[in-house]
Amino acid sequence: MQPSHPTTFEDVGELADDIEQQAEQIRRERMSKRAKAQQEAERALTRSATTLSRVDDGPLVGNLIGEDHVNYVLMYNMLTGIRIAVSRCQAKIRKPLTDEDYTARHKYSFDIVGNELTPSAKYDFKFKDYAPWVFRELREDYFHLDPADYLLSLTAKYILSELGSPGKSGSFFYFSRDYRFIIKTIHHNEHKFLRRILKQYYEHVKSNPHTLISRFYGLHRVKLPHGRKIHFVIMNNLFPAHKDIHETYDLKGSTVGREYPEEKAAKNPRAVLKDLNWINRGKQLELGPEKRALLTEQLRRDSELLKDLGVMDYSLLVGIHNMRRGNRDNVRRNTLKVFSPDMPLINRKKTIGKGPQSPEAIAMRRIMREADPQRLDDTTVVLPEEDTGERQHFIFYQDEGGLRATDEANENMDTIYYLGVIDILTPYNFLKKCEHFWKGLSADRHKISPVPPPEYASRFFAFMKAVMRGGEGGGRFKAE
Repeated sequence: MQPSHPTTFEDVGELADDIEQQAEQIRRERMSKRAKAQQEAERALTRSATTLSRVDDGPLVGNLIGEDHVNYVLMYNMLTGIRIAVSRCQAKIRKPLTDEDYTARHKYSFDIVGNELTPSAKYDFKFKDYAPWVFRELREDYFHLDPADYLLSLTAKYILSELGSPGKSGSFFYFSRDYRFIIKTIHHNEHKFLRRILKQYYEHVKSNPHTLISRFYGLHRVKLPHGRKIHFVIMNNLFPAHKDIHETYDLKGSTVGREYPEEKAAKNPRAVLKDLNWINRGKQLELGPEKRALLTEQLRRDSELLKDLGVMDYSLLVGIHNMRRGNRDNVRRNTLKVFSPDMPLINRKKTIGKGPQSPEAIAMRRIMREADPQRLDDTTVVLPEEDTGERQHFIFYQDEGGLRATDEANENMDTIYYLGVIDILTPYNFLKKCEHFWKGLSADRHKISPVPPPEYASRFFAFMKAVMRGGEGGGRFKAE
């Protein structure tokens, strides 16, 4: 059908002007609504942030700070990821383990707004939880950890940091607020190795509930935006929260280069001494026949596993508490600090969109940056005065969280040992073989640290037997 009158070029121009005016009006209305929405979001989130900052059961939005620390964002993300991942696993009904559970990986994505799977988080990051069902069973059935205690300890607003720099590996670790657990970063190769041996580790713990090998409670990964991936484990803290450790030794059975300078040790009560310090000081594990037999047998079983796994470089960590000295030196408090710092200002481009760039997300980040932090008082670090937790279930940790020295009549003496086999994630690979060859050129290749796993396990076990009361002592292990 033809129109009743023709459309002229003048009509078209007028129509175009009307459309443009309407479009401009729509744009103005949209801009006005968007501005109002963002203002309302800021007001709402200000109220929300004020409320959240008072919550004590998680690390989210906490304004309390301690010493500034370069790893704050990473630690915050670790604690947040643990809280959500472990809580989700715990909320499900227990099931028998399958082979797939040992290789399982559960992924979580966190941002400032949150989604149906994860709540709002202070920073944007991704989190992976490895073999959650396996570690849950280890924690609950074999390590006797209470799930609520575990989460409460690890996901507080602040944790404890030990003074000092990271170890040779570049890894760092921090203690949970009650000093029971350690969060330790590990290299990607160690992470892959732990996953590979997880089933053998699980079976060993199941068959040897009193094992001295490190207790792994969880394996996780954090990935920051445009950043590297950080793998870390949750472990037991071998040393107790309620006792000062007066001497610490890291014993491998190797004596080449295994000495901490005594002049430095005299000034540093927290120094980790080594094999030659132990031998030269004439130390021995003062254990009567009963405890000596139990410890020897467990060390034999543990070293057999480590040999089968093809690892080396592990050691027996020995902490010594002198009951006559007690806690009067306050070693723990003098070497710990509160860790929950504020963050420097972060400038972000204010783009409007969905997800992390939405008005709500932008408003929340502004609140975080402008929050007025309050410094934590040192008195916030409250360490328990008696043994707590799961240690009483295990033979070698049932005497005030450790193993008390006994005489030949099995009567108690005034020393408590805290013992554990640590650093078990170093396989004897090509690099270690090269290190064995290179160090063997200038020293006795049987007394250097990097030796093949069968030899390492045999030497390790022989050394530990030798340095117990009744043994021949560690002198024969010294290099000529």
